Amino acid sequence: MTFLFWSSVGFVFYAYFGYPALLFVLARSLGRPVRRAPMTPSVSFIVAARNEVSRIRAKIENTLGLDYPTELLEIIIASDASDDGTNEIVREYEPRGVRTVVSLERKGKEFAQFQAIRSARGEILVFSDAATQLEPEGVRRIVQNFADPGVGCASSVDRVIDADGLPSGEGAYVRYEMFLRSLESRIGSVVGLSGSFFAARREVCDPWPVDLPSDFNTLLNTIKRGLRGVSDATAVGIYRDLSSPAAEYQRKVRTVTRGLRSLQRNLQLLNPLHHGLAAWQVLSHKLCRWLVPFALIGALVSSVILAPGSSLFAAFAAAQIFCYAASAYVISTSARVTGLWKVLPFFVLVNLSILGAWIDLLRGRRAVTWQPSRRN
Repeated sequence: MTFLFWSSVGFVFYAYFGYPALLFVLARSLGRPVRRAPMTPSVSFIVAARNEVSRIRAKIENTLGLDYPTELLEIIIASDASDDGTNEIVREYEPRGVRTVVSLERKGKEFAQFQAIRSARGEILVFSDAATQLEPEGVRRIVQNFADPGVGCASSVDRVIDADGLPSGEGAYVRYEMFLRSLESRIGSVVGLSGSFFAARREVCDPWPVDLPSDFNTLLNTIKRGLRGVSDATAVGIYRDLSSPAAEYQRKVRTVTRGLRSLQRNLQLLNPLHHGLAAWQVLSHKLCRWLVPFALIGALVSSVILAPGSSLFAAFAAAQIFCYAASAYVISTSARVTGLWKVLPFFVLVNLSILGAWIDLLRGRRAVTWQPSRRN
């Protein structure tokens, strides 16, 4: 039990702190800067939408306001069988160059994106969603990464705020993820893209399985082609946090379940003999993170068993139980909290959802269709 406790704690520490520390050390000696340069390739800007009547107009106006040559920017709204008036709003913008590609049957986000890709004309494909607002220079900045021939895809950084415009628990977690991506970019490839705003060369979007998450699959395609994905701190996607803990739980379960399926189909990427540093990054950032819930359970169970005979382990057990109980209270009541008490409940919620994703995977459940998350 003692070994189980310390190995579980060590595993969690490695996943969240040890891996970033090693990245930081490697970045100082193995840094691979991205050769960014001003360029304006033809771009197809694809927005996936499913019943976005309340947000699609703002998204289109935001996209039309991008500082990019109009003749080189193709805007496509990929509608996943929307039936709430979204398609009619999009058609109002056809005189201004906005196209809509409508799936007649609801088959999911990736299928809608695939339909748009088939009709897209751009050299670079940029993907976004209806909830994300971009700065005017967003597209111009993100395509500069493709001046480097070794870059296959590029991700924005996410900025998440709450209803008051302040950083949220989700936002703090996202900032950690963005910091991690920046380190990964400095030595090799990121291991995840922001589904809300990312860009890719057309060739790394093939194949495009409609039952796997497009952001993660595009990154895996990039690595398999010997290219790298990078994070661009100058390209920012802004969106609000989710409207409820239940919504965040369901979104995360769906995201992780599909991510696990993607990795399951691409296990060869974990072979360091073929993919070197990228294999270690995928293993550490993705698989280790997805195994953290089991380590947390191991730490809790072992400390409770050891508590009767050790004041040290009794303290460890009490601290864990208190943190989980307090997090459960914050999550269940949506209490307004600050500081650590914003981050800890979100950490607990994330790991509960990862555990739920493993259960769904083992049960063979699939998530193809989608319902966009409602945000504050």
